[in-house]
Amino acid sequence: MIICIPTTTNEGKAAPVCEHFGSAPFFTICDTETEKIEVVANSDHEHAHGMCQPLSIFADRHIDAVLCGGMGARAVQKLNQGGIRAYQAVPGTVAVVLDQFAANRLAEITVDNACSQHQGCH
Repeated sequence: MIICIPTTTNEGKAAPVCEHFGSAPFFTICDTETEKIEVVANSDHEHAHGMCQPLSIFADRHIDAVLCGGMGARAVQKLNQGGIRAYQAVPGTVAVVLDQFAANRLAEITVDNACSQHQGCH
């Protein structure tokens, strides 16, 4: 499974998870089968609210899931349309969040429970 985790640094599994998907400076992409880690800079992290383009960042990477602190309904909808599911990550590092996901402890983010104007979602 290929998992994308928005992060505040490019430190691989030691990187802190970013609170919000579209605002992350980096995306840490983890292959759970091979344990390969790739870090991609998010050139769109300073966008207007609701204007991020998540599928353009992942177009050639076949992402299965995104684990993050939160994201807006439009981002969830765009990811879901691309076959990508989103899950709400616990605070911590990429390593901690991957362990939580593997233990099935992260709730899925849906259009109904997504962030609204960055309020009350993290």
